[in-house]
Amino acid sequence: MKYMLLIYTAPGGDTEPQCTFEDWQQYDKEMKDAGIWVSGDALADLTTTTTVRVSQSGEKTVTDGPFAETREILGGYDVIDVPDLDAALAWAARCPGARDGGSVEVRPLAGFGD
Repeated sequence: MKYMLLIYTAPGGDTEPQCTFEDWQQYDKEMKDAGIWVSGDALADLTTTTTVRVSQSGEKTVTDGPFAETREILGGYDVIDVPDLDAALAWAARCPGARDGGSVEVRPLAGFGD
């Protein structure tokens, strides 16, 4: 079953992150070596965000920035293909993004028509 791991960081953390770039490389390698990695990427800086809203009348509004003030910032994602939720949760717990005040949201993909 495919799951998306949405990786969030805490904005403006007071402490230096304990994970390194090498930690991320190792995690990516482990997922690929295990044959569970489907896709994933880091997102560009939050300041590059553009948000589109369409009103009930069909009027489009485009604004710079995220759609709302949030306590956490979506920094990237991975899609993995594992047997069950327990396996997805285990991989999420290994993610460097789950450290230092960050979190990893685990959501199954709907798979319409698969």
